Amino acid sequence: MLSAGLCVSLLAVSCALWPPAVRAAACEPVRIPLCRSMPWNMTKMPNHLHHSTQDNAVLAIEQFEGLLGTGCSPDLLFFLCAMYAPICTIDFQHEPIKPCKAVCERAKSGCEPVMKRYNHSWPDSLACSELPLYDRGVCISPEAIVKADGPDPYLQDPSRCNPESSPDFPMDPNNFHCQGPNGDRCKCKKVKMGQNTYVNNNYNYVIRARVREVRNRGLEPTAVVDVKEVLKSSLVNIPKETQMLYYSSSCLCPPLTAGEEYLIMGYENEERSRLLLIDSSIAQKWRDKMRRKVKKWDQALQASPAHSRRSRH
Repeated sequence: MLSAGLCVSLLAVSCALWPPAVRAAACEPVRIPLCRSMPWNMTKMPNHLHHSTQDNAVLAIEQFEGLLGTGCSPDLLFFLCAMYAPICTIDFQHEPIKPCKAVCERAKSGCEPVMKRYNHSWPDSLACSELPLYDRGVCISPEAIVKADGPDPYLQDPSRCNPESSPDFPMDPNNFHCQGPNGDRCKCKKVKMGQNTYVNNNYNYVIRARVREVRNRGLEPTAVVDVKEVLKSSLVNIPKETQMLYYSSSCLCPPLTAGEEYLIMGYENEERSRLLLIDSSIAQKWRDKMRRKVKKWDQALQASPAHSRRSRH
């Protein structure tokens, strides 16, 4: 009979002779956009849901992005990333570490009622009963990870970036992540509404509209509004009916709240007959005196040298 030590040695040699596809995959950088804010940056595939690549995992995690946008649980993003992009360390490369059962239960208790309102149920593949207890196995939880001073990197506040989340599934993956090119959370630029801004920005359209809903699904975030009054239009015909306003980014700037009536100034895409909202657009709660101001500003715009030069070109 072979000694235990010799068996281990032979096993190690035989594993080294296996082709790369058979050996356990090594750690790889996290590439799932939603999970880049986690307190780990290395993961391992296949994950706990048996996705062989991160590209497959990205497609699968998208079904939860509408739920993330509701902010139903501060543990949901951590839990999902621990399942879809599990932490990978040198000590635990053979088997990815699972999230703790308590993390799953907290996420489920906060979000399952929201899911049920829209005829969704907590997936069997994310069953909490299959996960280890904190004191009886190896698992990760937010409270167990030592972080540097400052705000928790895995906690996101959707209301800061998406003031009116749609219940639809899925939503745009960049919205909940809410980070700019430098890794900062979305922060809408404050545009002071006044004559100088109106003249300098030369908005294509100005409308009074009531917001029905804000949608941030797919790759084109939009606001659905009922147009009450058209104070200015340049390139696109704007009837007094329900219109779609297209945001230029998932940060949803300027922010709009469903049920509120606004004075909205923005730009038009003539080729696609679209009304656009960009960072320099204006959305202010409607006041009747605004109508008179816009007429005055429009007169100033028509008389401005800059407008005359634009008109000649």
